[in-house]
Amino acid sequence: MANIQLRDVATWYEVHGDGESVLLLHSGFVDSRMFAPVLPFFVDNFRVYTVDRRGHGRTPDVEGPLTYEAMADDTIAFLDKVVGEPAHLVGHSDGANVALLVALKRPDLVRKLVLVSGTFHYDGNLPGTLSEFDDQTLSRMSSRHGEVSPDGGENFPVIARKVLDMAATEPTLTSDDLRAVAARTLVIVGDDDTVSLEHTIALYRGIPDSELAIVPGTSHLLVIEKPDAVYSLTAEFLTTQPTPTLMPIRRATSA
Repeated sequence: MANIQLRDVATWYEVHGDGESVLLLHSGFVDSRMFAPVLPFFVDNFRVYTVDRRGHGRTPDVEGPLTYEAMADDTIAFLDKVVGEPAHLVGHSDGANVALLVALKRPDLVRKLVLVSGTFHYDGNLPGTLSEFDDQTLSRMSSRHGEVSPDGGENFPVIARKVLDMAATEPTLTSDDLRAVAARTLVIVGDDDTVSLEHTIALYRGIPDSELAIVPGTSHLLVIEKPDAVYSLTAEFLTTQPTPTLMPIRRATSA
């Protein structure tokens, strides 16, 4: 574990295993500790990097709002300064949104892309799903945040407000923008997700070299509800070549 200055923030990260580089990008409101139970899916085959993004986990908050653009630029700086080679990017929720922006900004840094419950436009979130926390949830998440944050648990409501404001107005990509994604991409979503299935299908159809997985019986928290399903799909995608489809429809146009 170490800290590195990335632009205007001292960023905490950790490295596990050896092999091709994989960068795991956590959700909003939480931090890279969410990946502790799933590292065994990756460390035997990959050099795995986990990072706490600005304002999350062991990386401090900074003045001003949070934006996906700023976090994508932080991630690009991390890939350039620490990883030093193209990496597979695996992101959940906000982490998926950041990964998508990185793939568009610096395609040379991305091998493969796994987007779990991400959006390319903020209107992909179902109405009413970006809401305030109740007191019990806020207290629990503040306590969890305070276990490691240099800003203390009392700063969590500030971070939560920044994340909610960001997700209500960003990202603002279009289907046309998605055509520029060069990386082979796996899109994963829960069948009862806060991200609408229509939006997820638009994301899948917009990225030229993409595949789609819908995990049954799960919500936006599918990485907690069925981690084996999500991360076994991810590991298989990262370690294998595409299986030729015998009756291609969408993929037939790109063959």
